[in-house]
Amino acid sequence: MQIQLLNAGNEAVLQAVAPDVFDDPIDPAAAAKFLADPNHYLAVALDDSIVIGFVSAVRYFHPDKPNPELWINEVGVADSHRGQGIARRLMEAVLDEARQPGCAEAWVLTHRSNRAAMRLYASSGGNEAEEDDIVMFEFNL
Repeated sequence: MQIQLLNAGNEAVLQAVAPDVFDDPIDPAAAAKFLADPNHYLAVALDDSIVIGFVSAVRYFHPDKPNPELWINEVGVADSHRGQGIARRLMEAVLDEARQPGCAEAWVLTHRSNRAAMRLYASSGGNEAEEDDIVMFEFNL
């Protein structure tokens, strides 16, 4: 099993993905656009050239903060490969990469009831927020 950070030119890696890793099939044009943006991070776990896990994240900037931050958007690992520490290794790869350009903080949202995610983020060095509930609002545009 190998961890690889993808960037522009690595789109072909996403042609072979286990069926239960991403929510939907990979759109080649969207993948190329995502990977072309240096503020987008996509770490994948490969088993015999098949993507069996990923972490996607976005580095962003605030006008009132001196350092960029990293928003961890999504984590996925194929059912067949769960419980092997793959998600933690993917998190480590993305967090290490984000430190290079000076990200001062990374954050992620999850439901407290998502026990696997709670364990993953704690084992990756995350500090749990004090609030009891996290509320997310979605806007259909």
